[in-house]
Amino acid sequence: MWTSGRMSNVKNLLGLGMSLYFWGLMDLTTTVLSGSARPLTKGQENNLSDKLHQRMKRSWVWNQFFVLEEYTGTDPLYVGKLHSDMDRGDGSIKYILSGEGAGVVFTIDDTTGDIHAIQRLDREERSQYTLRAQALDRRTGRPMEPESEFIIKIQDINDNEPKFLDGPYVASVPEMSPVGTSVIQVTATDADDPTYGNSARVVYSILQGQPYFSVDSRTGLIRTALMNMDREAKEYYEVIIQAKDMGGQLGGLAGTTTVNITLSDVNDNPPRFPQKHYQMSVLESAPISSTVGRVVAKDLDEGINAEMKYSLVDGDGLDVFDINTDPNYQVGIITVRKPLSFESKKSYTLKVEGANPHLEMRFLNLGPFRDTTTVHITVEDVDEPPVFEQSVYFVEVPEDVEIGTTIQTISAKDPDVTNNSIRYSIDRSSDPGRFFYVDITTGALMTARPLDREDVSWHNITVLAMELNNPSQVGSVSVTVKVLDVNDNAPEFARFYEAFVCENAKAGQLIQTVSAIDRDDPQEGQHFYYSLAPEAANNPNFTLRDNQDNTAWILTRRSGFRQHEQNTFYLPILISDNGRPVLSSTGTLTVHVCSCDDDGMVMSCNAEAYVLPVSLSRGALIAILACIFVLLVLVLLILSMRRQRKQPYIIDEEENIHENIVRYDDEGGGEEDTEAFDIAAMWNPREAQLVVKNRQDMLPEIESLSRYVPQACVMDNNVHNYVLAKLYEADMDLWAPPFDSLQTYMFEGNGSVAESLSSLQSVTTDSDQSYDYLTDWGPRFKKLAEMYGATDSSGALW
Repeated sequence: MWTSGRMSNVKNLLGLGMSLYFWGLMDLTTTVLSGSARPLTKGQENNLSDKLHQRMKRSWVWNQFFVLEEYTGTDPLYVGKLHSDMDRGDGSIKYILSGEGAGVVFTIDDTTGDIHAIQRLDREERSQYTLRAQALDRRTGRPMEPESEFIIKIQDINDNEPKFLDGPYVASVPEMSPVGTSVIQVTATDADDPTYGNSARVVYSILQGQPYFSVDSRTGLIRTALMNMDREAKEYYEVIIQAKDMGGQLGGLAGTTTVNITLSDVNDNPPRFPQKHYQMSVLESAPISSTVGRVVAKDLDEGINAEMKYSLVDGDGLDVFDINTDPNYQVGIITVRKPLSFESKKSYTLKVEGANPHLEMRFLNLGPFRDTTTVHITVEDVDEPPVFEQSVYFVEVPEDVEIGTTIQTISAKDPDVTNNSIRYSIDRSSDPGRFFYVDITTGALMTARPLDREDVSWHNITVLAMELNNPSQVGSVSVTVKVLDVNDNAPEFARFYEAFVCENAKAGQLIQTVSAIDRDDPQEGQHFYYSLAPEAANNPNFTLRDNQDNTAWILTRRSGFRQHEQNTFYLPILISDNGRPVLSSTGTLTVHVCSCDDDGMVMSCNAEAYVLPVSLSRGALIAILACIFVLLVLVLLILSMRRQRKQPYIIDEEENIHENIVRYDDEGGGEEDTEAFDIAAMWNPREAQLVVKNRQDMLPEIESLSRYVPQACVMDNNVHNYVLAKLYEADMDLWAPPFDSLQTYMFEGNGSVAESLSSLQSVTTDSDQSYDYLTDWGPRFKKLAEMYGATDSSGALW
């Protein structure tokens, strides 16, 4: 049987009068083994073991040992002793230890059975160990006793201070809170055994943060201790709380934590304007909603308690200006509500109010929570662009209006005090076709090109007005021109009409229905009138019936049509409209004679071959073909010879040399250059030909635009209209240079009694003129003398 020894040195470590208990299974008797505080020697332990074996008839039963934690000695800590009844002290018994911590934390002397702790024990890490002991025959290894289990318990000492596991703490409390308002509760934990003494009994106290806060010593609840704490005076507080074990007694361990307390804001401060008067200025050209200036009311509060709402409460500019609140910076932004005019009013005065929208009833006695200030706004003068009398112009003009006709007068003025002169122009991007022209000084809008409603029925142009002294100031206005329709297009067939008539057709049979279209758009609607053309009024084959609904029927007038007699008829039809003046056109209806069956279905529209009574022989046909071939060869030969023939460079004496100008390179009548130019271009421009023959050995030269001016373009004696006509002709001239150029016109006007004074016109007269004096000018004018000085036998000048 097993016995165990509990040494008195254990009592010495405990410092207590503890007793070690053993239980006996034999006679159910319990014996208490006690000793003094002095440690036992090895011999005393052996004697005690011998006495026990001598006293007891049966062995002792045990189940646990006790040992203190945190042993700091250098020798292994003695825990207890194991002994078996079979052990005679001769070393034949071997003790072994197994279980939790065996060999690592605890060791046993295999001969004596003494158990020692070889590592430092910590109850907070592990409070007990369960081990098993067994006695073996050292020689045979046979178990001498059954294996027994026992427990080693670790006894606590006060070796852990209280700890705040959730620290440091952050808390907030509203400013101006009453005394005793709860802020936060802190909790400290002690790892020591709460069931053993006061090692884990914690008491709280405040080390820093008085007199503003206090803490409950038992619960750790922090409360306010001072009334009327003002956030605007001090916002942040650092409070240090201590937790001490052993019930706060001397020698107890302590731990601390920090609690950061913030005073949250309440609306206890009214807003105030730092300025009671603001001076601002704004340009009269400032657009709507543009910013004039800012005002701000200071509020010592923050967040929602510092929110501000600004409004205009008085002044002479309530309908001209507006104020909005910037939610980010809590400032009042004054903006323009209506257009300003320096010439109308030069200054405004406003009274602005700033107020807190969120109020707390318990602090209303600190109010009023609103304030006012005065704002004086000065309107500054700017050089504004010209302003038109109308915001938009609408003009209706007939499409047959003459070039140069004034259709509308656009008027603008300088709104400034200086009232500068205005110059008008057209934005060419709005009139790419250059149909209109505006007088630069009067603003008269005129037509510059013919208008055609069928091509462009609406024109949207932009007229610009510019100050003469400041070209950067430009105003614009939109002018909408509606081109009214005039009857200038004759009606015509809607498509090409082709009809068929059967050979067995009867008189009065309908063969075709025709309709017409007209590009014009009269207000009273279109109505067309149909009739046969005068040359076909008495047509014996067909007749026409006007249906009075813009359509007409073509009917047969007779029967008995034959293909071999005539297989195609062309019927001219006259179409007239209802416009003023009445316009008409002639359309042709093609009618084919076809073979049809009894039901009127077309079978064939080809004329049957006509059989000659006498057939030609083969020889005659060959002769006809040979003649045709010979004729073709002759025609080709003639054409080839005409292409190869060269033109002579010598002037034929029969030609009228007065119609030509000879150009030569030397001063003395060189004859290298005989290329002639048409002198007609130097005559009256109205009689100039549009076809120009350019020299092949010289580059084309820029030609005067004046020779393209027809008589019809000059409408009257007004020089301005004449220039517009010239401009139109220059735009339409394909021979005009593709760059900007300055054209000089010598315009005499019409209706002169003396007619044209140009000497170029005299070349067309039949009067004779002598050029004999050219022979007296020397050899350099010999060529001219030969050309103009000689006469023929009839006396005509060559």
